[in-house]
Amino acid sequence: MIDAVARIVLMPPSSFIILILAGLLLRRRWPRTGRALGIAAAACLLLFSTGIGAMLLVNPLERLNAPLPEGRTGGAQAIVVLAAGAVEAAPEYGADMPDHVGLVRLTYAAHLQRTTGLPLLVSGGNAEPERQVAAKALVMARVLVEDFKTPVRWIEDRSATTADNAELSARILKSAGIRRVLLVTHAMHMERARLSFVRHGIEVVPAPTMFYSTRTWSGWLLLPSASALYRSFYATHEWIGLAWYKLRMLRA
Repeated sequence: MIDAVARIVLMPPSSFIILILAGLLLRRRWPRTGRALGIAAAACLLLFSTGIGAMLLVNPLERLNAPLPEGRTGGAQAIVVLAAGAVEAAPEYGADMPDHVGLVRLTYAAHLQRTTGLPLLVSGGNAEPERQVAAKALVMARVLVEDFKTPVRWIEDRSATTADNAELSARILKSAGIRRVLLVTHAMHMERARLSFVRHGIEVVPAPTMFYSTRTWSGWLLLPSASALYRSFYATHEWIGLAWYKLRMLRA
């Protein structure tokens, strides 16, 4: 519940819409303040609905970890791929499936496994037995084995957050004598994930995928679009999460 409220209050577009409404309310008593707040919020909403605005948030995140050079493992002993979302009871498959974000990660993880031969761990929980929703890791493992013909050595199926991914995966990895891994997740998510695994004693060789910042700059990026607003939402989530995780590390 708290997490859902935080998403509404802190992340676009709802955060800017709330500020616009607040500006309208404030105009009754403080006209200049309310007008300024409303205009500023509307301008930010417009900016971060464009490709240019999204890039302002996305690029710094994705530059924190470079793409893994082809054929390099950095001394890693295993591959870890983190879950994303899920499509529940996909009608064309008759089963739960990873969403488009998760499939990008699985595709890259399968490629790395084929080229390196390293054992693979999938991490992700959020099972809902009462609704017959399987843990994300179980769905990922099934897709890797059946569709990508890629073996899965370990399944971590109890985590609900990135911090959980790291803590629970670290237990499995350490029991197998593994201390250094190739970590597969989206480029924007990589730094938060990397810090989480390092905190639990696992050395990380970043293997980020899905770089949005590699797009060619053009005039089309000045136009608002749903995809740009989605990237701004995703990047804002990562910036807030990264700040929160670093704060927790300082307190620990």
